[in-house]
Amino acid sequence: MEVAWIWTGMVTLSLIFGLLSGNLDAVASAALDGARSAVELSLSMAGVLCLWSGVMEIMNACGLSAGLARLFRPILRRLLPNACRDEETLAAVSANVSANLLGLGNAATPLGIRAARRMARGCGGTASDELCRLVVLNTASIQLIPATIASVRSAAGCAAPFDILPAVWLASVLSVAAGLSAAWLLSRGGRAR
Repeated sequence: MEVAWIWTGMVTLSLIFGLLSGNLDAVASAALDGARSAVELSLSMAGVLCLWSGVMEIMNACGLSAGLARLFRPILRRLLPNACRDEETLAAVSANVSANLLGLGNAATPLGIRAARRMARGCGGTASDELCRLVVLNTASIQLIPATIASVRSAAGCAAPFDILPAVWLASVLSVAAGLSAAWLLSRGGRAR
């Protein structure tokens, strides 16, 4: 609800200032150009997201997702020991991590929500330390193939949209390490009370 008021206020102010400064035609032209650019960007990104979502479905069908899940199990068992006792929760967490590795945040979100719901059972309305670590893993995910970012760069006219891979790898590993460290420190601080 608050977001609607913010956008309404911004549009109203831009119209008022455009009218007062005599640039109402420029404001209207900019609004139409912005809308056109947004539609073009959305359509170009939709193609890339469909491609990578299809790749995820193929990975699921051929068992590669299950293989990735087995690869992640030793790490996930250390990070989320209670959640990994439930096979369905472990499968959702593993699929979430796999989707994030491919840079498919949109595909990873429903899987993360499913895992979080399963992990939240019996928490009494307060997030457990493991649930907080899952949120960190989902939010600050390591991305091997940043498909969404590459699609935005491609739509913006970049000739080599994947030339940012080393920077993305470094930034995503550092963000996950920092997030997990912060979650660990905060969980230790909560136990000290």
